[in-house]
Amino acid sequence: MPETLGIGVDLCAVSRIERAIQKAHFLNRVFTEAERAYLQGRGKGAGESAAAMFAAKEAVAKALGTGFAQGIMPEQIEVTHADSGQPGARLTGAAQAHLAVQRGVDGLDQRLAVAVERTAEGKVV
Repeated sequence: MPETLGIGVDLCAVSRIERAIQKAHFLNRVFTEAERAYLQGRGKGAGESAAAMFAAKEAVAKALGTGFAQGIMPEQIEVTHADSGQPGARLTGAAQAHLAVQRGVDGLDQRLAVAVERTAEGKVV
């Protein structure tokens, strides 16, 4: 079994992200080109998928022990999807460098668990 290097959890209001993804600035600042293409193909489910991806980015940043600080930005944590649909993460830039320097790990194959929960106040991830 692979070693757990960190655990991060995040909740995200889907309604907030549904509004935010209507703005190109938010999409370009937070999501990579591949993630934007994935969201474009999600149709009506794009808001929920974007919220899950945003929460996953936040959780990975927390698992790194930095959050979005020390030069680590959301677009440096790319949420990927295996053919089976299983989400993963690819780190670039400062996020990858932090992992390599602080944790002595390079080329980490990261697995993510993403759950979507609906509440009385709206969907949260």
